[in-house]
Amino acid sequence: MRTGTPIETKLHDLHRAVAGYRGVVVAFSGGVDSALVAAVAARALGDRALAVTAVSPSLPPGELEQARLVAAEIGIRHRSVRTDEVRREAYLANGPDRCYHCKTELYGVLGRVAADEGLPVVASGANADDLGDVRPGLAAAEEHGVRHPLIETGFTKLDIREASRELGLPTWDKPQSACLSSRIPFGVRITVEELSRVGRAERALKDLGFRQVRVRVHGDVARVEVDPADMARLVERREEVAAALTALGFRFVTVDLEGFRSGSMNP
Repeated sequence: MRTGTPIETKLHDLHRAVAGYRGVVVAFSGGVDSALVAAVAARALGDRALAVTAVSPSLPPGELEQARLVAAEIGIRHRSVRTDEVRREAYLANGPDRCYHCKTELYGVLGRVAADEGLPVVASGANADDLGDVRPGLAAAEEHGVRHPLIETGFTKLDIREASRELGLPTWDKPQSACLSSRIPFGVRITVEELSRVGRAERALKDLGFRQVRVRVHGDVARVEVDPADMARLVERREEVAAALTALGFRFVTVDLEGFRSGSMNP
């Protein structure tokens, strides 16, 4: 039960904040957070709003097409651009500041897009709950002058889903997503091949009907996280799951009994 500011009031504040940008490029994954920012930007700014999806080996398979579909339904202009974080040695080294180097690449590219389009602001989908998590990317955003309208107006994850449902957005109940590098333990070097393997592993599980999935990599061990409500079904289909993942080169396939947890590999 909601006890804070009514969601209608928060949406009004968000609309007013984004309208004040006078033009915006939204860092757009097509997930629940960036979709809300994009939807409000489209309503507030029309053609002065542009959603941009970054494409690289760290983007989960199928997410670009989903982003295109969501942008079309929202009614915002959409572009995709290449980012080259995998050419950055500091990113590949996979230290605890990995996200900083990834976002530095992203916001550099989006800044150039914004300049080319004559749009004064780059905005992210970061929200108030992110302030209590390990988010080195926020430092990169600050260095590039990126705005966070959801933080500026006090939106939590719960608020975002409620507001998205209120606006009829198709993403209101979309499972959380994150770049594929978050499946590899800090300190283990990232490779394009490993990112591809993780992406294919998670795609295989989604094709089996699991919506919220992470395949965490520990050498030749795949540690599978699903929503706790899907745990029994995962065990029932263990032979199919194991076959799909061993076919990708994993020697062992395990189930994390705690289920899906965002940031479970954070230090």
